[in-house]
Amino acid sequence: MSLISTRIAAPVALVFALFAANPAFAAPAPESFAPLAEKVTPAVVNISSTHKMAAGGAPELPFEVPEGSPFEEFLRQFGGPNRMPREVMGLGSGFIIDPSGYVVTNNHVVDDATGIKVTLPDGKQYDAEVVGTDPQTDLALLKIEAKASLPSVEWGDSDALKVGDWVMAVGNPFGLGGSVTAGIISARSRDIHAGPFDDFLQVDASINQGNSGGPTFDTNGRVIGINTAIASPTGGSVGIGFAIPSNLAKPIIQQLKEKGRVERGWLGVQVQAVTPELASALGLDEPKGALVSDVIPDSPAQKAKLRQGDVIVGFDGRDVKEMRDLPRIVAETPADKAVELRIWRGGREETQRVTIAKQDQRAQQMALGETPEGPGTAGPTASSETLGATLAPLTADLKQQYQISGEVSGVVVTGIESGGIAAEQGLREGDVIVSVNQEQVDSPEDVEKLAKAAKDQKKGALLLLLNRGGNQLFVGLDVGQA
Repeated sequence: MSLISTRIAAPVALVFALFAANPAFAAPAPESFAPLAEKVTPAVVNISSTHKMAAGGAPELPFEVPEGSPFEEFLRQFGGPNRMPREVMGLGSGFIIDPSGYVVTNNHVVDDATGIKVTLPDGKQYDAEVVGTDPQTDLALLKIEAKASLPSVEWGDSDALKVGDWVMAVGNPFGLGGSVTAGIISARSRDIHAGPFDDFLQVDASINQGNSGGPTFDTNGRVIGINTAIASPTGGSVGIGFAIPSNLAKPIIQQLKEKGRVERGWLGVQVQAVTPELASALGLDEPKGALVSDVIPDSPAQKAKLRQGDVIVGFDGRDVKEMRDLPRIVAETPADKAVELRIWRGGREETQRVTIAKQDQRAQQMALGETPEGPGTAGPTASSETLGATLAPLTADLKQQYQISGEVSGVVVTGIESGGIAAEQGLREGDVIVSVNQEQVDSPEDVEKLAKAAKDQKKGALLLLLNRGGNQLFVGLDVGQA
């Protein structure tokens, strides 16, 4: 045995000795997953969905195809020059949550499907109807009609799981049919930017394409997650899979079953995370809460007089520790309920009462738009030595060049200097600086004056309100680096 392997083996032996000396140190692995698999797999189904591919998209051929020829028939199958629409098949997984035939899966498995079939492990196949879907959490509920009671599984408590607990995933990877994989909970509360309510369980049980919508079980055979996504550079499993927690899914599935849709509470604000720089600029002792970057007109937030720059740190008796906590808490709140908000405003905490409304289309979160780079600038520009950026008054020509809405006012960033704090901390060409430290600005001189004053007074961070791609966004710049 080499010296290197000896040095590696010794600590491993020590770890095993610790486990043997103290059995409570770690829960043992199940001796076999076979009894668990035998218990739950009858309720895990394969889902095949038919989707119509739009006509067009195939390249034109540089010659005429005779009508009625065998070659024309061949091309019709592949969307050739006749641009025939064709159908494609999607494969996924699901599980029966009720013996009467209710099946849970992902929305993306059945979205826009023209036909859905559910196949049980015993080979029986059923046509399925969509009871309801919720794109914001990527959940869907289907219904199949069977003459007899169907095998089903129960929800478990995902909040009771700890990192390191054993789990088992079941599904239909690559369309191969029912497959079982095992692993542990690798992490909790993962935000993978899939939607406004991201709170995924991360598991290392192998999850691949086709596993979408299938269940992850605890060792008691209860569903604690719905497999939804993987992180992979190749499209195959690399041991990083994500499942929607059962405690998030269960009330949504219940609403879909009862109403066919999901009703959520709505506050009417756009929010962003509080970075350390923003916390410093706002006078917070630590980064926490949800920073209000915009208040939607005629919303509960506007009626309660919430403002841009408020930081919501508490909602209805619950702490808002980070930005992504707020959408979930608000969504769970019934419409017409009056709640108390704790907000950080002007260097101190205040309370505000607001009556929550029912979510509508205005509540859909808008992704930040990318502003295209322009070929040059129009109008006079000035350099901000403090920020390391070139600025210009917002003229009609610049609005057209950077595709900025006519209602926006402020100072546009027309250039970013390499190595400056603007470059290092994320400002972009085409950003419009609306205010600095909550003071409106109309010229490059206004911006530089306020930025230089903050630097001279050693305030640490500068609070900018930007308009980027039509969205309002607060940015904290550490002027101590300038």
